[in-house]
Amino acid sequence: AFFVVMYSISSINEGKYKILSETLTGVFNQPDRSIKPIPVGDERPRTSEPDRSMVDEDLNQAAADNLQNIADSVRQAFGELIESEQLKVRGNELWIEIELSSSLLFPSGDALPNNAAFEIIERIAKILAPYENPVHVEGFTDNLPIQTAQFPTNWELSAARAASIVRMLAMDGVNPGRLASVGYGEFQPVADNATAEGRARNRRVILVISRNLDVRRSVSGVGSANARPDGALQRAGTQSAPAPTAQAPQAGAVNPPSPAP
Repeated sequence: AFFVVMYSISSINEGKYKILSETLTGVFNQPDRSIKPIPVGDERPRTSEPDRSMVDEDLNQAAADNLQNIADSVRQAFGELIESEQLKVRGNELWIEIELSSSLLFPSGDALPNNAAFEIIERIAKILAPYENPVHVEGFTDNLPIQTAQFPTNWELSAARAASIVRMLAMDGVNPGRLASVGYGEFQPVADNATAEGRARNRRVILVISRNLDVRRSVSGVGSANARPDGALQRAGTQSAPAPTAQAPQAGAVNPPSPAP
């Protein structure tokens, strides 16, 4: 087996870890699939709609206020990790970022969360769950090459780590319809990979909580390391955060991220 079972993992986290392992193993070991075209139905006739500019403005302001509330809650909940610089919170009127050191969440060269990761992500999920702001998770690595059966390159490793965090958030109560993940590999460094300290800074996972879906698309299109508020604002439009789902997903509907056998 590619991954090593962590005997120290708690009985509560063991079930999540097993499901995550099976999910990741299945995803990265599947044969290539061809992309099938998506059928498009008949175009619906246009209908006149009332002016919603004022409504959208109010919704966007509420979503922006949510960002500040989320940031304040994270700072309050993780003061010790923030002080040790293992967790960082930053943002603007369009999105906030919760940056976590990969070493805090994953063993080296692995996408299966360590025991501490389950507690950290569960606490973050409790903060995010009441809000409907879109969330996407970004994975990054340093430039040291990896070549394993499961992760041929850093692309796969960073994508798998981001997907693991997304699945954990969904398991812990965040609406899956709000979530997305993306891996940027080694190609968006924030520090010099020539030093051990720089490489450690580049190995990171960032949870990006956006004001609305258009902001999320703008930020994820270039990565949070390259996104600028002014540019994102020009492309963001006035779309509000998604409305709450009519019915919460049933238990077991979302396959959680899982560790290796």
